Amino acid sequence: MPMTVALFVLRRLLVMVPILFGVMLFAFVLVRLSGQEPVALLGGPTASAQQLDEIRTELGLDKPLPVQFVIYAGKVLSLDLGTSWLNSRPVLGDLLSRIPATLELLLLGVGLGALVGIPAGLHAATHANGRFDHVSRFLSLLGFSIPTYWLGLIAIFLFFYLLGWAPAPMGRISMMVVPPPVVTGSYVIDALLAADSEAFWSALTQLVLPVLCLAIVSAAPIIKQTRAIALDVLSSDFVRYAKASGLPPAMMKRITLRNSMVPLVTFIGTELAGLVGTSSLIELVFAWGGAGQYGLSAIIQGDFTAVQGYVLYVTLFSLVIFLIVDVLVLMLEPRAQTA
Repeated sequence: MPMTVALFVLRRLLVMVPILFGVMLFAFVLVRLSGQEPVALLGGPTASAQQLDEIRTELGLDKPLPVQFVIYAGKVLSLDLGTSWLNSRPVLGDLLSRIPATLELLLLGVGLGALVGIPAGLHAATHANGRFDHVSRFLSLLGFSIPTYWLGLIAIFLFFYLLGWAPAPMGRISMMVVPPPVVTGSYVIDALLAADSEAFWSALTQLVLPVLCLAIVSAAPIIKQTRAIALDVLSSDFVRYAKASGLPPAMMKRITLRNSMVPLVTFIGTELAGLVGTSSLIELVFAWGGAGQYGLSAIIQGDFTAVQGYVLYVTLFSLVIFLIVDVLVLMLEPRAQTA
């Protein structure tokens, strides 16, 4: 089994190479067809034509597109994503410093959404067309319909502005609190490691609203998908036989959940990868300072180098998530290796 998993992972890693290359080429061409010209932005309104030409030459934008791409691809192979044209800092360093904040928000939000969504969907399936089923389907539809940024704004207005229960939505820790020494990049974990109770409490309270918003966004499709998968399992012959044998409801739920795990793990992995882009809106609303906010700001400001680096990060993150999902599916269902 370990050798099978190793070969499986190796095949998936080999498939990643052309995908990353294709995405890198697509992002490179797309940002240059967007019509945004960073040269004028960098030169300012008083820059002369000669100064603009000098900036264009310094950035390498005077070369043909194929030459620019070859230079860029060579730098990426050496783990150099370039330098941001707006803040003059390495894009890779900016992303690495911000990714832990995004991962903390994303994993907690989707994890909480799964903890609520899976039991709710399973209970709705085992009590199909009952009161709980109707309520859960309505709430799931409501969660689907609410725009992510609007949900964040409403949460801020209600819990911060009206009720005063939540701290100011201005980053991952209060501006009056000194951040803990960076170890993992998560202020909550780093504050625990440093035994800094003030920083821990501040970071934890800042997490509540954005995590709840992401949990609501992720729980809605998980409830709906869990219900559909569980209904399909409950209609299978072996489950009907187990029910006819007089097994208790608790055991029937365990059997249903066990046989729903493979499609559920696959769906939650897809949900996690899909929410990378959605989390950027939550990060922007709460001034979170993660990789999502960095990428969204780069897109708005026309920072081509940062946009290309962000697209590569999102692609690599999604590929890693899908790889982990494939390995989990292989462990849950070894017959999947023949697929």
